[in-house]
Amino acid sequence: MSAAVPASERVVAAIDQGTTSTRCLLFTRSGRMVAVAQREHRQYFPAPGRAEHDATEIWRAVTRVVPAALRRAGLGPENVAALGIANQRETTVVWNRHTGVPLARAITWQDTRTDGIVSGLADSAGLYSEVSGLGPATYFAGPRLQWLLDHVPGARDGAERGDVLFGTMESWLIWNLTGGPNGGVHVTDVTNASRTMLMDLRTLEWSPRLCAALRVPPQMLPRIVPNAQVYGTCTGLLPGVPVAGALGDQQAALVGQTCFAPGEAKCTYGTGAFLLKNTGPRIASSDAGLIPTVGYLLGDRPVYALEGSIAMTGSLVQWFRDALGMISTAARIETLALSVPDNGGCYVVPAFSGLYAPHWNPDARGVIVGLTSYIHRGHLARAVLEATAWQTREVLDAMNRDSGVGVTRLKVDGGMTANHLLMQCLADVLDLTVERPLGSEAVSLGAAYAAGLAVGYWPDPDVLRRNWHRAAAWEPAMDPGLREREHVNWRRAVERSIGWARSG
Repeated sequence: MSAAVPASERVVAAIDQGTTSTRCLLFTRSGRMVAVAQREHRQYFPAPGRAEHDATEIWRAVTRVVPAALRRAGLGPENVAALGIANQRETTVVWNRHTGVPLARAITWQDTRTDGIVSGLADSAGLYSEVSGLGPATYFAGPRLQWLLDHVPGARDGAERGDVLFGTMESWLIWNLTGGPNGGVHVTDVTNASRTMLMDLRTLEWSPRLCAALRVPPQMLPRIVPNAQVYGTCTGLLPGVPVAGALGDQQAALVGQTCFAPGEAKCTYGTGAFLLKNTGPRIASSDAGLIPTVGYLLGDRPVYALEGSIAMTGSLVQWFRDALGMISTAARIETLALSVPDNGGCYVVPAFSGLYAPHWNPDARGVIVGLTSYIHRGHLARAVLEATAWQTREVLDAMNRDSGVGVTRLKVDGGMTANHLLMQCLADVLDLTVERPLGSEAVSLGAAYAAGLAVGYWPDPDVLRRNWHRAAAWEPAMDPGLREREHVNWRRAVERSIGWARSG
């Protein structure tokens, strides 16, 4: 995809390094995307509960998509004012400082192999929550790093000598972009650092207590930096272009959706779904398993957020397509779901790797309940889409309770927002207005905004707010009585998924 761009146009480039693919997108001052190039990478599932990526393959993808996007726009590196990065969070990479070679495949955010490590942290859960804001969970990068140090030959010794480096995906890419073994900058942005169980959420520095508790050598950790700052300049790929912005993908979407006021919320629907609510300068505690996290640091003071994560949304549709063979393309699920008026009493709870917020139950497994001879694939398609809506409802209800301030509208983005039936289901189930912006690339746009702010391409966040325009909205139309009955049935289905993988 590309649009006509004057040869003199200055743009900001964003690398969106996601769970299934890596993309480069180019944005103008109005926030308009003028070109995109994309490359998928392989998913490795070597054993149940394990999910991995090849970090070298992902870096190679970056070296291909960046020039491809520029070619499609008819531009060159001289047209790029700055480069920003948004990345899949918590995915953990360790590599040799001198060769740039990863010591093992990256362990992704979906991986649950660290459940034994996490179980052993139960007695010190209060320490992690108090300092990092995160309760021990397989979701976060710190336990993955400990696992790699304990299981990969030479990793711990190399880390203690300073020869082995750790980073989440943006750290790995920044290091490579700025020279790699030849002087690459080893940094991580504050939003990604806040997802490791190693950072003090108040000081925004690595916590010596948490590093010691997880047995992580501090010398392997990257320097924590703001989201909008010139970290270094590109060497081979975009010579001289400043690498000036980085955020975890969901915080990037918060910025891209310009949720700059406390109480504003967005949900990104991709492989998973991630609902973030701006809580301003306050670190909001949660009794429902929601995560207090850094929303962004664009100036001198951090803005915090409360987050609820849903593991299976877009990936559930992929499973319906690939594993079950019910549809030929992901987009076909809407047509199939519209072939029936309702779910026929069938519910799908996609706890393939346990339940995330607000349950945080790693022993849950996916279930399909309510099957009768009446049910056919149209009902299953509708139940798959409704699962995303009901999971969002669970997270939003918990968020409203914990924050004490109700969300009055929900901004949405991500690939699944093209599904109008799903968006209407969301409005019906949430009893809220659901809004989609003009252009659904909020994650990439947020990374571009951060980089552009750092170099003065955009002067301040107020300008970014004026770039936001609503493209579509969905209003609730479900009978309140039906909404409540369906909610009760959904909760019953969730109860049946809990504890399935528990031994004994």
